[in-house]
Amino acid sequence: MTIQEKLKKLRSEMERHGIDVYIVPDYDFHGSEYIGSYFKTREFITGFTGSAGTAVITFQEALLWTDGRYFIQARQQLEGTEFVLMKSGEKNVPSIAEYIERLEGAVIGFDGRMMPEYEAVRYGYTNPVICDIDLIGDIWEDRPEISHEKVWRFPEKYAGESCAEKISKIRGQMQEENADVLLMTGLDEIAWTLNLRGNDIKYTPVFLAFMIITQHKIHLFADRSIFSKEILNELNRNHICLEDYDSIYAAVTEIKQSRIWLDGTTANHKIMNSVQPDNVILDKFTPAFVYKAEKNQTEIENIKKAHLYDGVAMTKFLYWLKTNVGKIPLTELVLEKKLEEFRCRVKSYIEPSFAPIVAYQEHGAIVHYSATKETDCNIEAKGMVLIDSGAHYMEGTTDVTRTISLGAVTEEMREMYTAVLKGHLKLSAAVFPEGCTGVTLDYIAREALWKKGYNYNHSTGHGVGHVLNVHEGPNAFRYRIMENPGFNPPIRPGMVTSNEPGVYLEGKFGIRIENLILCKKMQKTDCGQFLGLEDLTLIPYDMELIDETALSPEESELLYHYHRMVFSKLAPYLEEDEKIWLKKYIKFS
Repeated sequence: MTIQEKLKKLRSEMERHGIDVYIVPDYDFHGSEYIGSYFKTREFITGFTGSAGTAVITFQEALLWTDGRYFIQARQQLEGTEFVLMKSGEKNVPSIAEYIERLEGAVIGFDGRMMPEYEAVRYGYTNPVICDIDLIGDIWEDRPEISHEKVWRFPEKYAGESCAEKISKIRGQMQEENADVLLMTGLDEIAWTLNLRGNDIKYTPVFLAFMIITQHKIHLFADRSIFSKEILNELNRNHICLEDYDSIYAAVTEIKQSRIWLDGTTANHKIMNSVQPDNVILDKFTPAFVYKAEKNQTEIENIKKAHLYDGVAMTKFLYWLKTNVGKIPLTELVLEKKLEEFRCRVKSYIEPSFAPIVAYQEHGAIVHYSATKETDCNIEAKGMVLIDSGAHYMEGTTDVTRTISLGAVTEEMREMYTAVLKGHLKLSAAVFPEGCTGVTLDYIAREALWKKGYNYNHSTGHGVGHVLNVHEGPNAFRYRIMENPGFNPPIRPGMVTSNEPGVYLEGKFGIRIENLILCKKMQKTDCGQFLGLEDLTLIPYDMELIDETALSPEESELLYHYHRMVFSKLAPYLEEDEKIWLKKYIKFS
């Protein structure tokens, strides 16, 4: 079916059910950022493939809201359809809630299982709501089935804590909050707590499940077929009772006169509607969500190993690319495949941590560009290619972006690259008192660009999970204060966050430089405890794109020290010709 044919069928169903406005978000039953094929209802109805966006369909209009990462991509993918792009956060663009508020008396419809509670409450302030209906499912004839891939153990030598220890900490926090029941709906939180991983979402090693914890019982709601006998025995040893995945709603209905702790950012609307009125709801981040953000010492040691492996793989790839560009046929998809080959040489490699971005020249201006057979282009010995990629190893998760010169580059490219690098280097070197948030620190990365009148329409950095989500809160660097105060937390020791300023000139090029950085304790003075940031990523910057005359003495020193660290750590794992090349590439002597 074409998009217009799908809209016609959907509107027919809307009319049949008395719905005036149908909302199609981009979530699964757990509020996940990345989702399995079964849940891609918004992609089905719009044709837009980005990881963030919500469609709103009335009988007169079809609208898609998405954020700044996807403005260019969405405009291109919606072209020729009825859908109109609504640029979230831009001037004179209403939010979805504001748009709906103007439709007085209109009946709103959505699938309550796929709508996180924190979003659902915005749509029902003044309008009647029908939330128990899946209209996309009714018209999607060849919809994929829900994934039920096998679960695998994540050993304690990587996790640093046993499942029993984590549950004990969680129950201790429940006691402090006087919570009788903890309802866990976030897939990463459940996987982290149980020291289990899965394959139900591409690039994200989690499995579909819900969990209810009390002081005496634990119920895990998941498909029994995904667990081996060994894992089932382990669940039994931890006194975890396995229930059917879909029975979570009935189980929530049975909870009476209790204080229930849940997180409305991952708990779906149907679950919230299943809570009986004689209960009290504590809606805030769960203990698992908070605990897993601050990596323990075992996790930190393993994450550093993962970045060493990744640094070696990426540097070998850079050597291959620099020595072969202009000599052999290269395209974006060829580069994507070749980088994967280098990472696959690592024994503990699992899979990419997200769909890789290999964007040549003007494609680099599309923040989350993904090459396809239709868009794949030849790469020549000139200009720049932006490569944003990452990997899950058993030891940890990586995420790195490098913008790479391939030959002749313009002065504008060098000027912009240098401005991005200045902010990137200075953020990594930041020292700050305990209690500072990512909002406080974000300006450091943007200062050089702001002074030139440039900006980038995405956060400077996101939290990264430990063999879980590559995007994982609550920590982040951003200058906009989030509505949910929990997403504006202090940056604390053990948190791993990306540092990725960029600049995007549509139709010309894009530049982004990204490292993962670890928050750690620094000196303690009469003014309190100070914290700093440590680079985890070990991959050289492109000296051919740097205007060294524009760097301050401090920035030049930061660049030199970073490259000295990269060379000393990577050199033992490189071939002689690779070492000679790297030394020359980073101008290291």
